[in-house]
Amino acid sequence: MPTLIVLGLGILAMVFVFGLLARYLRLWLQSYASSAGIGLFDLVAMSFKKVNPTVIVRSKIMAVQAGLGDATGITRQALEAHYLAGGRVPLVVQALVAANKAKIKELDWKLATAIDLAGRNVREAVQTSVYPKVIDCPGKNSGRESLDAVAKNGIQLKVRARVTVRTNLNQLIGGATEETIVARVGEGIVSAIGSAERHTDVLENPDVISKTVLARRLDANTAFEIVSIDIADIDVGANIGARLQADQAEADTRVARANAEGRRAMAVAKEQEMIAGIEESRAALVESEAEVPKAIADSLATGSLGIIDYYKLRNLQADTDMRRTIAGGGTPAPVAP
Repeated sequence: MPTLIVLGLGILAMVFVFGLLARYLRLWLQSYASSAGIGLFDLVAMSFKKVNPTVIVRSKIMAVQAGLGDATGITRQALEAHYLAGGRVPLVVQALVAANKAKIKELDWKLATAIDLAGRNVREAVQTSVYPKVIDCPGKNSGRESLDAVAKNGIQLKVRARVTVRTNLNQLIGGATEETIVARVGEGIVSAIGSAERHTDVLENPDVISKTVLARRLDANTAFEIVSIDIADIDVGANIGARLQADQAEADTRVARANAEGRRAMAVAKEQEMIAGIEESRAALVESEAEVPKAIADSLATGSLGIIDYYKLRNLQADTDMRRTIAGGGTPAPVAP
């Protein structure tokens, strides 16, 4: 009975060993053949650390074959640490290999892993650094076909530009993206055209725009370095200055009309006030004339006015009325009784 137990344990041990060999032997042979320096026990330990040994071995072999050994920071421990941190180990190694072949010295293991953990595609960044990228301005997703700007003479120009950029690896972490580059270049183009005295100056020398925009260092604090700005197309638009002058003239005309209407209304009101004043004066005159007969009667009663004087006054009034009638002066004045 003990012999059967020992035999069973031996069989189990052989199965276990065979399983380990079947899983790790091929990886260990690949590592040994390529001088990657990863031992069999290291592979077993990776399983306990929740690290995929296949990813680590293949990434290490890739680095060693490209001439990137432990001296460059690409050690087994560094690969495992980056894997456990959630990094994309093969992608980082591929980026370092590409950077080494392109002689991009500023990219090392620490910077590459930092870029990867920041969520950026480090391999794409290296490719853009080697092969510059062309960005349309305005962007295709902006919904605009051109950048519209107005020169000092009021003529509108419609411009389409292409910006060639390459990745600035040192500022890739925290640097602004393509949208910022497009916005800054668009602002620079509009400002350059707006500074031109005539639109013909821009049409004759479109490179003036490129030189002006490049001189402003629009790629500061961005993840890219502007290589060149090329004006792809430039068209003449509307005469914005003339349109604005016409709109201003129309607005001035409306203001003048409103002011004239106000003055006319004031004149009409003043006229009505004068008519009312005349009517008031006429009423006061009639009221005063109504007191004349009373005054004459009182004068006759008190003896202040003689009868001869009274008749002379009547004759004077009649003579005045006759002359007024002859001259067409209108209704005779009332005669005192």
